[in-house]
Amino acid sequence: MNKKYLALGDSYTIGEGLEKGQRFPDYLVHLLGTVYAEPEIVAVTGWTTGELLEAISNRSFQANFDLVTLLIGVNNQYRGQTLEQYADEFSTLLELAVGFAGSKPHHVIVVSIPDWGRTPFAMDRDPEKIGLEIDQFNKVNHEISAQSGVHYVDITGLSRAQNVDVMLVSDKLHYSGSMYELWAGKIYREVFTK
Repeated sequence: MNKKYLALGDSYTIGEGLEKGQRFPDYLVHLLGTVYAEPEIVAVTGWTTGELLEAISNRSFQANFDLVTLLIGVNNQYRGQTLEQYADEFSTLLELAVGFAGSKPHHVIVVSIPDWGRTPFAMDRDPEKIGLEIDQFNKVNHEISAQSGVHYVDITGLSRAQNVDVMLVSDKLHYSGSMYELWAGKIYREVFTK
């Protein structure tokens, strides 16, 4: 029987603008091999922590998962929501994620928020301010993750690469499969090969 993987998040989890198979959960399953079934993805472009919480509350999950990833928060930053609200809702989401993983924190991976301020979409805004705010949100989710005993993988540096503009889809905001493949590779190396 194949292991079950639940991926919770927003556009970066669902892979906005991409075909199935090019999202980071798909690449991660490929790296993990045939022991994992196709990922169950609960993610919609534009979701904040609050919207993800609402979606989870309206859905029933059939079984404990062998792996759960959580990547959420960029839309909290984009909409100007407070760090306090994010911390509260992220904590609740992480508790739920651990519960979905059979109350095994080591089966949960939190993925840091990428820096959309480095994309062409953000060039008429304030990329430096965006980057600083993303760092603040990531500080919050990293501290909560450390207290919860889950894995934490920082992919933000990859989103700040010099050649990020060639790893985007046509909206010049969301990432292409090549970026998600890098994320999956880092997750795999840091969690599954140590």
